Amino acid sequence: MSAVRAATQSRPTMDAIWAALAAIPDPEIPVISLVELGIVREVSWRGDELVVTLTPTYSGCPATQVIAADVAAALVDAGIVGARIETRLSPAWTTDWIAPAAKTRLAEYGIAPPGTRAGVQVIDIGGLTRREPRAPVPCPRCGSRRTRELSRFGSTPCKAQHRCDDCLEPFDYFKPH
Repeated sequence: MSAVRAATQSRPTMDAIWAALAAIPDPEIPVISLVELGIVREVSWRGDELVVTLTPTYSGCPATQVIAADVAAALVDAGIVGARIETRLSPAWTTDWIAPAAKTRLAEYGIAPPGTRAGVQVIDIGGLTRREPRAPVPCPRCGSRRTRELSRFGSTPCKAQHRCDDCLEPFDYFKPH
């Protein structure tokens, strides 16, 4: 039996690889995985090389290198050494790629999950534009819709800081994009 065929027979299945990747928590939001967040875009064998394609939530996301290192480490733990990790910026990541169960866990963790991108309006203020939610963002702690944006940026660039007018708690809102 050739070395290539023996290596092919002993490599993990795609299901096992996806399971290993699904176990990697997002470094900034540890209650959801990279797969649930939609960052892992593609996994494929190209000959004897496994290629994992990642799309960061933002092209300048500060966690991109940590995510790639976590993916590489998980693959080594799954028995795959020397996998290639690629970054793909187009199409750009969208909150539409977040799994529904992950949105539920975001709320349970205290982060208001993103609404749909259609739920955003563009306001023209003297030649400058600002994107604002059309509907109030529900508080992930008490469920109230009496909330307001305090800052366009929260703990990370992909989130905005909000505050609930009922329970008075601040919370992050995962901005739809």
